[in-house]
Parts: sequence; structure tokens; C-alpha cells
Amino acid sequence: MSALSQAWSRAERRLDRWFPAGTNPLVNLGAIACLLFAILLLSGIYLFVVFDTSVSGAWNSIDTLSRQQPVPGGWLRSLHRYAADAFALVTLLHLVREWVLGRYTRFRRVTWLTGVPLLLFMYVSGIGGFWLNWDRLGQYSAIASAELFDALPLLTGSMARNFLGVDSVSDRFFSLLIFVHLGVPLLLLFGLWFHLQRITRPAVWPTRALSVGMLAMLGLLAALWPVMSQAPADLATVPSAVPLDWILLHLHPLAELLSPAIVWALIGGVLLLLLALPLRREQALPVAVVDADNCNGCRRCVADCPYAAITLEAHPNGKPGRQIAVVAAERCASCGICAGSCPSATPFRSARELVTGIDMPQQPIGALREQLELALAGAGQGRVVVFGCDHGADLRQIDDQRVAQFSLLCIGLLPPSFVEYALRNGASGVVVVGCAQGGCAFRLGERWTAERLAGTREPQLRASVPRERLRMIFAGPGQEWRVAVAVEELRGVRAT
Repeated sequence: MSALSQAWSRAERRLDRWFPAGTNPLVNLGAIACLLFAILLLSGIYLFVVFDTSVSGAWNSIDTLSRQQPVPGGWLRSLHRYAADAFALVTLLHLVREWVLGRYTRFRRVTWLTGVPLLLFMYVSGIGGFWLNWDRLGQYSAIASAELFDALPLLTGSMARNFLGVDSVSDRFFSLLIFVHLGVPLLLLFGLWFHLQRITRPAVWPTRALSVGMLAMLGLLAALWPVMSQAPADLATVPSAVPLDWILLHLHPLAELLSPAIVWALIGGVLLLLLALPLRREQALPVAVVDADNCNGCRRCVADCPYAAITLEAHPNGKPGRQIAVVAAERCASCGICAGSCPSATPFRSARELVTGIDMPQQPIGALREQLELALAGAGQGRVVVFGCDHGADLRQIDDQRVAQFSLLCIGLLPPSFVEYALRNGASGVVVVGCAQGGCAFRLGERWTAERLAGTREPQLRASVPRERLRMIFAGPGQEWRVAVAVEELRGVRAT
């Protein structure tokens, strides 16, 4: 993990203290962006209903809405504007987070490549919204945008001259702007669908607490600082000292400071860099392997895979209706969540060599059973067993001979039956450690494990297992103290 990603992870952990139970905004940036996009669509529908799509009536319809109908019209207009700014900021922050954490290669490559073009749609739609108001700010943005496009070799300075002259801005031109401002968000929505295709159960909506908080914050901003139109556009004059929305319109002053050609070079360079990031070579990791003799096509691994890497096909034994899991290597995250969901991955099987329906070659379930038996043999009786995750709290920091720790590829790799198996073989208690809630490196590992142990997801931990001897905690790197606290709690329970 790089120094930059470590710093980001520390910042997220600090926010966890203020936003518990998976409500950390930094962990939910993608879902927050989807919420803001939904707010933009819904508020935009109302604004379009009252909008006059003519040159002479555009400014008046919006200005009248704000002055004569402050609620809900003016408030919705302000909400729309603030949501647009927030949407741009959150989307860019989401991009930065995925880059810092290195989440753009291997199984995430396609998701990254389909997400980068959405930035263009976001900017085009956001900037175009200012034009429709057709006040001084809209005039400035329209002229600055036209000059920016005129710098492209194929246009040869024709856009500003042909479309933004005193006599050339017509109702037909405004209809084109409406089409752009409404059509581009539809393209954005369609692109978002592609962006999420390789993600199972994508988080497209934040938690209720986070959603309410975002709505309350934007609603309060819209009420306390309503957005008002500037003077109507006048192409016979040049706007001066225009208050600028720096979040969405920062390209305009940048083009004035440098030049349109340099701005296009910067835009092209950034896009090429973002698109080239997933092309870097990384060490290939072993992917999940299916054993035909032990796979019965139960679909559990299909349902639990976070990246839709597993499908079912006809079983090679040719039996009618029998199916087998098939792993798409380019989509496999090498997390092992599928192995933890397999009904054959139980240590209670009498087979000397435990072979399961689907398994991870670098950390097979059979080897985990052997390691657990060895740790609890003889002098290991009475130990507290800790199952953790390579991406969560560092179990190597637990310097205690009375603790047997096992760090897995992901906590989702752990079949629930291993908890019962450890207790039956002499463990005094079991601690299962997942990543911080909502912060799983593979999205769903800690969630599926918690549901399996609670008995709400297959494979379930049997009801007969004494829950007082089990702790499920969530701890990221730097939160090893939570593991120590859970271990001491179990020792106290055992002592009584």
C-alpha cells in the first residue's frame, strides 16, 4: 500500500468515529453521487415544466420563478444548482479515491474505463444548464464555451460567429440547448448502467441516515442562500465582473488565463492519462477454481460474487438439469468470497483431503482446516481463535501465545462452519474480524460474513453454536485494539 493510499485510509478511519455503521461519506461517494443525480433529475423535471424555451422568455420564466414563487419553485431551482455543484465535487472525489486506492486494474478495469467518459457528460450537462438561464452568467459561459470550441481545427472560429451573434440567437437555437441539456443526462444515465454492469448489488443509494443528511444539507443551503438570476443577457454588450460558479465553470477563466488550445491539451492529456492507467501491468493473482466432482450448481457463489464473475453452465457429467459454476478469470477479484459461500466448504466433512466445489488455490479451505487443527492441538486447547482479513486489522500485531490468528484473503472466504469447528476442537472463543463497515476491499465480504453468522444468509452458522463465545467486529488497519478488546471479552466470558 502506497503512502498516499495509507493517508487516505487514515482519513477514512478518522471519519468513522463521526459516521458509524457504514455512513462514512468517503466510503459512500459513488452512492452519494447517484443520490445527487436523482435530485438533479427530479428537480429538473419541475424546472422544465415552467421553463419558457424562447430567447425572450427564458430569463423571465426563471427569474419570475425565483421572485414570485420562492417555495417550491425558487427553492427547487436553488436545490438543483447546489445539487449540480455537489454532484461534480463528489464524482471527482470518487474518481480520486478509486485512483488513490489503486482500484482501476484487473477486475476493475472495465468499470474504470466506462466511468471516465461520464466525466465529459457531467461537465457538458452542467455547463449547458447555465446557458438556459440566459442571464449575464449564461451569456459569458456560452461565449466562452463557443470560443473554446472555435479553437478546435475543424471549426475554424465559426461557432461564436454563427450562433452567438446579436441577430443569430433564435428560439431554434434555444431548442437545441434544451435538447443538449436534457439529452446528455440521459446519456449519462445510460453510461452509468454500463459502468455498473460488472458490479453485483451496486450501492446506488446511500444509507437512510446519509441520504437524509445530504437532503437536509442541500435543502438548508437552498433555503438560506437562494440562487438568483443576474441581469438578462445582452449580446450587444460584454459582461464584466460576472460572479462565477467555480465548481462547474472553472474551464472558462482557465482558458482566459492560458489559452483555449492549452486547455484542450490539458483536457486531452488528463483523459488519456485516466484511460491509460488500467493498462499498466500488474502481477496476475490465482483466480477461483471449480471442482466438477464437488460443484452441484447451487448458485450461492453466483449470488455472492461481488463482481459478477461467476455464471452457471451445463455440468460436464451430462446429467439433465445439472449445472456447474464457471469463473470468468478477467472478472475474478481473487477474494475467495465464493469459497466461503460453497455448501461443500465445511470442515466437518470426513474426507482426509478437503476438496470443495469452488476454492482459492493460494488459500484453499482444506489447508485452512489443517492449520486450525494444528493450532488447537495439544497446548493450543483454550486458545481464542481470530479469523481476520489481509486488508483489515493487522493480526500480526497480536503478540499473544493464547491467540491463534488466521488472516484470509477476505473475511468472506470464511465458511461459518469453521466457527463451530474451532469451538468443538477446544477453542475458548472465536473472533471474526471484517474490514470497517462499508469499507470492504471487495465490497461485500464483511456484509455477507455478518449475515451468515447471524443466520440470515446461506451458508448459516447453526443456531446451536453458543453466541456468547463468538464476536464479530469490524476493524481496519490501525484499529487492532478492537481485536484485543474482543479477545479479552471472550476470556472474561470463559472465566465466568
